[in-house]
Amino acid sequence: MTTPTSDATPVRYDPGQFESAWQARWEADGSHHASDDDPRERFYFLTMFPYPSGDLHIGHWYNYALADAAVRYRRMLGQNVMFPMGFDAFGLPAENAAIKDGIHPSIRTAQNIERMRTQLRAIGSSFDWERELNSSDPAYYRWTQWFFLQLYNNGLAYRKRAAANWCPGCVTVLANEQVLRDDDGMGRCERSGDVVETRDLEQWFFRITDYADELLDFSQIDWPDRIRTMQTNWIGRSEGAEIRFDLEQAVQDASGENWDHITVFTTRPDTVYGVSYMVIAPEHPLVAALTTADQRRDVDDYIQRSRQATEIERQSTEREKSGVFTGAYATHPLTNERVPVWTADYVLLSYGTGAVMGVPAHDTRDFSFAQTYGLPGLVVICPPDTDPATLDGQHTTGMSVAYVDPGSMVNSAQFSGTASETGKVAVAEALEQNAHGGVAVSYRLRDWLISRQRYWGAPIPIVYCAECGIVPVPEDQLPVLLPEDAEFVPTGESPLKRHDSFRQTSCPQCDGPAERETDTMDTFMCSSWYMFRFADPHNSEAPFSPELAKTWLPVDQYVGGAEHAVMHLLYARFFTKALRDMGHLQIDEPFTRLFNQGTIVKDGAKMSKSRGNVVNPDDWVSRLGADAVRLYLMFLGPWDRGGDWDDSGIQGHSRWLNRVWNLALDDVPAIEDSASEGRIRRLTHQMVKKTTADIEAFRFNTMLAAMMEFTNALAEERREHSSIDANAWREALECLVLCLAPLAPHITEELWQHLGKPYSVHRQNWPSWDDALARSETITLVVQVNGKVRDTIEVAPGLSQDEAQSLAHESEKVSAHVAGKTLRKTIFVPDKLLNLVVG
Repeated sequence: MTTPTSDATPVRYDPGQFESAWQARWEADGSHHASDDDPRERFYFLTMFPYPSGDLHIGHWYNYALADAAVRYRRMLGQNVMFPMGFDAFGLPAENAAIKDGIHPSIRTAQNIERMRTQLRAIGSSFDWERELNSSDPAYYRWTQWFFLQLYNNGLAYRKRAAANWCPGCVTVLANEQVLRDDDGMGRCERSGDVVETRDLEQWFFRITDYADELLDFSQIDWPDRIRTMQTNWIGRSEGAEIRFDLEQAVQDASGENWDHITVFTTRPDTVYGVSYMVIAPEHPLVAALTTADQRRDVDDYIQRSRQATEIERQSTEREKSGVFTGAYATHPLTNERVPVWTADYVLLSYGTGAVMGVPAHDTRDFSFAQTYGLPGLVVICPPDTDPATLDGQHTTGMSVAYVDPGSMVNSAQFSGTASETGKVAVAEALEQNAHGGVAVSYRLRDWLISRQRYWGAPIPIVYCAECGIVPVPEDQLPVLLPEDAEFVPTGESPLKRHDSFRQTSCPQCDGPAERETDTMDTFMCSSWYMFRFADPHNSEAPFSPELAKTWLPVDQYVGGAEHAVMHLLYARFFTKALRDMGHLQIDEPFTRLFNQGTIVKDGAKMSKSRGNVVNPDDWVSRLGADAVRLYLMFLGPWDRGGDWDDSGIQGHSRWLNRVWNLALDDVPAIEDSASEGRIRRLTHQMVKKTTADIEAFRFNTMLAAMMEFTNALAEERREHSSIDANAWREALECLVLCLAPLAPHITEELWQHLGKPYSVHRQNWPSWDDALARSETITLVVQVNGKVRDTIEVAPGLSQDEAQSLAHESEKVSAHVAGKTLRKTIFVPDKLLNLVVG
């Protein structure tokens, strides 16, 4: 194929003359496709695939352009790199945008994908488009539905009626992970920002809690500490004890289940002798059964009021505690005392057992609740600085706050005098002996709620039959297609409920009349397995072949936003472990390494259309070229921290590319000069060593700074010295172009051609360096006297301590502070510091 530019390289740097031409050639050549049969070392580099929102802004470029640079570098290391791209096309963002524009989601999604493909190519990206995915394509969501069936058949998917977070703005339920607490403690939708409500609905869940302990193990993955911490906190593993409180009178709830006791989970079994009341969550099925006739109205009114608050609000420590006495009593398992049973919304059905024991003296929330309702509280933990004798029979009267720290047990029968930490185990053992409890573990993590009452999502492959009950759709009937003629405007129910031809079907078991499930799946279901599909994207017989999964997985490097720590990233880990246990995968984790890019802001705020501060990259590409935009983004700051976009800053990078262009086109006479050769080669090898270390660590800003310093040094060499070694000069230019190639792929392709080198620069080996040449000729040694800096001196690297001391004494600034004094100690850090301690 012919080169995309004329034989004569333009004398002026004009990216418009060659950038799109090189992009076309790369695509025609299939340069970026990773073959499954390539014998070279494989590397799977993946960025979180985007929602097809339409126009990309600079914030998107910050993710994809810098990731592209890292990928191009790995290809130059000789690796067969898979760098795929796809579109997370189902879900609320696409549907809401379609509703706003009055265009069907499938049409709008297709238009947006085409637009985004064009923009992603304009970056000069090297995505493997042969592996492109679209999660709203039936060929993809057929397997999303298939995975649902695998989870269902293995007992990991179930349906139940439960209180759910309801977003009135999105008109659908949300998983707990999608509800955020604002500054006022209100629970808000992470997408719309609307205050979230609570509704009781029949919902589908995945048993992610079955994997809670394994999800706390990060030993096989190299992830940022903050992500591991966020997941650890979200899973919220707590060690403690379960304690059984027998009810004075057994009851039966509305479902027919009999109750003769209440079980609580506590991390403080050492405080059990301080229990003065119990609390059960308002939505607990036992509340209605326990409530006495004289308390019925008050309890029913309270339950109705509590439904107005989300779990996020109810967990707030600043919110005033409220509750109602049910009229029922339980029996303390160790003292046999009567314990009144209350209902209060600071207790959640979704945590522990949905019931807690009230210990006012040693729990902040219990203390506040007891103060409000005048409930007693016995002190059972003595602070280390207090005489236990003074606390005999002591109650919370006079206490301003609860004492929640460790101490020694008091007012606790045979356990009095026991250290509280020891008492936790001792009390648990005693409870186990009398069949009223024992050691237990609880988690904050709840099962994953996947039902959505929206149109634009993968239909759940379940039918409901009056005779057979819940029946999974047979695998050979997948996909259950989403009807294109459904009304997609949300009303609070799934639009599919109003689509009779979709809803009405026949039972796969008895062939009698049945109804399809009309909820669709949460879009995070689609993104929980897409990384596996990229390994085998066109397989029509299976979601992926075991051989290709083994070839490519797990992902070697994953890049994306930290905001997905307890949603996508946690769900994907669960999905991987579940598929492994079913025999579909042989890996434990989906992503070996994870990197979270920072955020680009403008005018002090994150870019968004609503704020009106979005920067369109197309305008800058047409003016200055894609390479200049890429370099400016890389130079903003560390990739994991982001930066502030400033229109004036990008011009400097365009000017620097002009200087690179001019240097490469500046031919030097074919002469040899040993002095020039030594200077230039040292500069070159130092630059190669520095840029290699930087790109390995994703330090694109300092990598670029090193190349800028290098070009300044070359320009100075050309300016200050009449004799330039031609071979060293050519080596310098070639290494500059090679090291710049991942960052600015278009100009370097053009300059590589000008240097007479074979196509393509991106197929060349990454340059190596000689450590001896890369070593600095001098280093700056800091000289201190008694810890105070007195001078800095330029010395040869590798200087010994004795040599450093000798040179230091020659310094007038140093000698003035050591003359006539005794040297008592010398602290020497080679190539960095000499500290003379005198007295």
